[in-house]
Amino acid sequence: MSVMNVKFAGLGGTGVIKASDVMAELVFEQGYDVKKAEVHGMSQRGGSIASDVRFAKDEEVQSPMIPCGEADYLVVFDETQVVVNEAYMKQGGVLLTPADIDVSKLENVKALNVAMLGKLSKYFDFTVDQWTVALNKLFAEKFHEGNKKAFMLGREG
Repeated sequence: MSVMNVKFAGLGGTGVIKASDVMAELVFEQGYDVKKAEVHGMSQRGGSIASDVRFAKDEEVQSPMIPCGEADYLVVFDETQVVVNEAYMKQGGVLLTPADIDVSKLENVKALNVAMLGKLSKYFDFTVDQWTVALNKLFAEKFHEGNKKAFMLGREG
C-alpha cells in the first residue's frame, strides 16, 4: 500500500481537527505509520481550517502535509471549502460533502463531523468497531451514544 492521503476541511468550530484526530488515532491503532498536520485560519471566528492525515502500512510517511494533487479523499464540512481545497485532490480522488448525508436526521448538528467520518468509513476496510474505539477514545462518554448514531447515519447515507 502506498501512502493514503485524507484532507479534512471546513470552518472553525465544525470539528475538522477532531475528525482528523479520530482518523489518525484509528490508523495508528491498526499499526499504520501516520502523520498529521493542521492549517488554521481565523478558526475561532469561522475561518477556513484544514487538517491532513497521511498514513501507510508498509512504508514510512515522510511528510505530514499533503502535496497539491495527491489527496485520495477530500472531506469538507462546509460546501464553501470545496473550491478552496479542490486543488489538493488527485485525479480520481473522492470528494465527500455534507450534501452526501441527510443532515436533517442528525440529532445534533455538531455531530456532522462524526457523520462525515461514517461516510468516509465506507471507503476503508476498518470495522465499525475499530472506528468506534477511536471515537470513544477522543470524545467524552456523554457523546458516545450520539456519536454512534451520527456515525451510522453517515455510513448508511
